[in-house]
Amino acid sequence: MSLNKDEKTLGKKQYHIHLQPGDIGKYVLLPGDPARSDRVAKYLDGAELIANNREHRTFTGYYKGVKISVTSTGMGCPSAAIAAEELINIGAECLIRIGSSAALQEGINIGDLLISTASMKNEGTSKFYVPDCFPAVPDFDFTRMLIDTAKDMKNEISSSIYYGINASDDAFYGETEEWIEHLSKLGCLNVEMESSALYTVCHRRKVRGAMVSAVSGNLITGNVIYERENQGLAKGWDDEIRIVLETIYRFEQEQQG
Repeated sequence: MSLNKDEKTLGKKQYHIHLQPGDIGKYVLLPGDPARSDRVAKYLDGAELIANNREHRTFTGYYKGVKISVTSTGMGCPSAAIAAEELINIGAECLIRIGSSAALQEGINIGDLLISTASMKNEGTSKFYVPDCFPAVPDFDFTRMLIDTAKDMKNEISSSIYYGINASDDAFYGETEEWIEHLSKLGCLNVEMESSALYTVCHRRKVRGAMVSAVSGNLITGNVIYERENQGLAKGWDDEIRIVLETIYRFEQEQQG
């Protein structure tokens, strides 16, 4: 008889992320880069490094009394989907990607924030879960709260805030000029590499998923930074972390109220 992975892994220590039930809060932030897990930990009270395996680096702490974790996913939909599945296996109920992303519309600048309302699935991972025609969308209630909180905090941050549809691509270096123009003409705000699979896994597993990204560069205007420190992007990372943590606190208060 073939292996049932769900039965084998649910509620146990997880193979890739090296976490087990009790290690995480029900809210988990998902950066790509493991170094950004450390960045999030600075905003949490009593943050502890719980696990560090492969591309998955996890801290757990508290924000205004709410237990929150951060686990890095690495790059691309496959590793993001694995992290999401294993986090859900041990109790995660809301997964929020805090990413870096390239803008696809003029007027969006490095460091600005982009809140995703849906993702165009230009990747292969979600095909294992749903048909191509099935949409990839974040949780409505949490995303609504994320947008409202970002608007409330706009005077506390240096970033402009946008929300709309993004694209999730598989091949960073496979994106031609023609492809970038195509995505822009479709009205996609930005392109990144993880959200469509995250939304698909969250939908199938009946948990919440969402994403806010800081702009690393603009592929339409050519304003990109590859060879030096991107200070504007780093400021955007801090802004998105602050907004997501405050959103979690407000959302938890609303759910309990």
